Amino acid sequence: MNIALLGNPNTGKTSLFNNLTGSYEYVGNWSGVTVEKKVGIFKNRKDQLIDLPGVYTLNPLSKDEGVVTNFFLHDPFDKLLNILDASQLERNLHLTIQLLEYGAPVAVGLNMVDVAKNRGIHINPEKLAASLGVPVAPVVARTGKGCDYLLEIITNEWIPSGKTNLVCYGKEIEEAILQLGNDLSENTSHSPRWLALQLFEGNQYVKQYLTQFMDASRLDDFIRALEQSLKDTHGAKSLEQFVYLQRKEAIGKIVSQSVEKTNTEKVPLSESIDVFVTNKFLGIPIFLMLMYVMFMLTFDWLGFPLSDLLDEFISGPLTSGIAFALSAVGASGFIKALVLDGIVAGVGGVLVFVPQIFILFFFISLLEDSGYMARVALVMDRIMESVGLNGKAFIPMIIGFGCNVPGIMAARTIETPKERLLTILLTPLMSCSARLPVYTLIVGAFFIQQKALVVLSLYVLGIVVAFTLAKLFSATILKGETSLFVVELPPYRVPQVRALWRSTWDKGKGFVKKAGTFIFAGSVLIWLLSYAGPAGVNVDMDHSYLAAVGGIFAPVLEPVGFGTWQAGASLITGFLAKEAIISTMNIIYFVPDEASLQGLMTDNFTPLAAYSFMVFILLYIPCLATTATIYKETKSKRWTALSVGYALAIAYFLSFVVYQGGKLLGLS
Repeated sequence: MNIALLGNPNTGKTSLFNNLTGSYEYVGNWSGVTVEKKVGIFKNRKDQLIDLPGVYTLNPLSKDEGVVTNFFLHDPFDKLLNILDASQLERNLHLTIQLLEYGAPVAVGLNMVDVAKNRGIHINPEKLAASLGVPVAPVVARTGKGCDYLLEIITNEWIPSGKTNLVCYGKEIEEAILQLGNDLSENTSHSPRWLALQLFEGNQYVKQYLTQFMDASRLDDFIRALEQSLKDTHGAKSLEQFVYLQRKEAIGKIVSQSVEKTNTEKVPLSESIDVFVTNKFLGIPIFLMLMYVMFMLTFDWLGFPLSDLLDEFISGPLTSGIAFALSAVGASGFIKALVLDGIVAGVGGVLVFVPQIFILFFFISLLEDSGYMARVALVMDRIMESVGLNGKAFIPMIIGFGCNVPGIMAARTIETPKERLLTILLTPLMSCSARLPVYTLIVGAFFIQQKALVVLSLYVLGIVVAFTLAKLFSATILKGETSLFVVELPPYRVPQVRALWRSTWDKGKGFVKKAGTFIFAGSVLIWLLSYAGPAGVNVDMDHSYLAAVGGIFAPVLEPVGFGTWQAGASLITGFLAKEAIISTMNIIYFVPDEASLQGLMTDNFTPLAAYSFMVFILLYIPCLATTATIYKETKSKRWTALSVGYALAIAYFLSFVVYQGGKLLGLS
């Protein structure tokens, strides 16, 4: 069987999906985590569970919500599993009623019963099940409590489809449903009642579907006539609002029959904390302070000692062991140089920074799972509104701190096309984890006492540049409507150790995987280019093909402080993956003695040039995977080219300002 999982945003759908299937998908304590459908196999190894994006209604407002309506219209499935937030039952039931009207078998997972209980909300599952006509199972998806019972219910051969006529919409709408149903009964396998009600609510996906069977102008006339009838009879402002109010009245009766509330004078912990973290004066300073502490832990107190130990192992016992093994099997000098100077230097130079990557991802996961990230979006809304966006656009940007690719995909949750496109174009300016090894290398060489502060300045610079360009673009090439920002603040939660580990590993494994595949292959290619030149093979590196290619860009980079062929070559490989910059440097600056890459950096860069170099890497062209994702999401070569072109221009301009301005101020 194919079973679809649906619910409002941030009701715990993905956590439930992971518990029921034994798999792991990205979980975040905010709305908009799932932006496309995901398929998993139930633990019974027979049936499929399809996790769909969270929606408040089947009438889509954003691109990710359109995935759900298209699924209902075009994809086959057998049952529906609807997850409800027990602490927000009344709001969640609007979607439940629409699912019941669809007419498929439905089971309900009543999640967050622990949160509801703490708020003095007690729901009787049996009474709720009787009202809806479907089985209801209380669960706590984060811990897995009740999930086995829910699994047993949903995978049974038979479950009821519920009360499809739970809401009486009044004489006018009920007659219109019958009339439209008569015209559709022989043309579609979908419930005519569901199609009619979705049409009345303004669902454009359903309207487009119905134009296969009925003329669009006839549908428009039909809706206008019904809307006028409701206005004359009931004084309704709109057909959509009238449908909503009828549902709301029915939901009120269901809630009154199945919910008991006890008075509690205790202020919820979430509200007590929010007094400070969402304060319009304190919110942003608190966010910056948390980021600073996070970078201190990542780069100073925890990260560097671990990286130093790993570096000693790779450059010492591991390299010696590989060299001994190659000598033992009689490897040629070429093979030894390829393995030791190319692969070990390139891949090992990237793997050294694994501790910092995982520590940073751990703290990001901690902030996500605690519920704080949703507050950051709320705090940033005032600033983002002034530049033509809203707070929801900051969520893809936050995700971009880990990797720009899922950040760009998360822009699907934004309702208006203009704001969605603007977010896609600006998210690559967020400093992703692939840039982190470069920062770590340089701050360890030049800014030992100010590691966290320097790295924080780069993250803040990316945000400031993004906001400045948002203002510019929204006033020029991307004029259009803006949307209101409505966000649901989830309750604060104490993150679970298991969930934190899985989230950290899920984010960090991509870095390790790239090091073992893409960086491996890139290191081989880079070394071969440094080994061969126009004069033959085993040439001096300054006369290699790599030096020739990098030398083309050296004069252009001179005004920004790093006009060497080595820097030019590193930046070229950085387009493929930002981590490749480190592997390229390790190969270029490789020496057989005990000198470290950080030590060699101080011979080739000044502190001012090094900071300019980091600014350039922060802002210049998105990596290949990010560029491909921009094209996939925009379906436009023009916008993709713009995202590459403006980033390169901004990177050069700001690096020029940093370097030349610093020299004028007497910095070196």
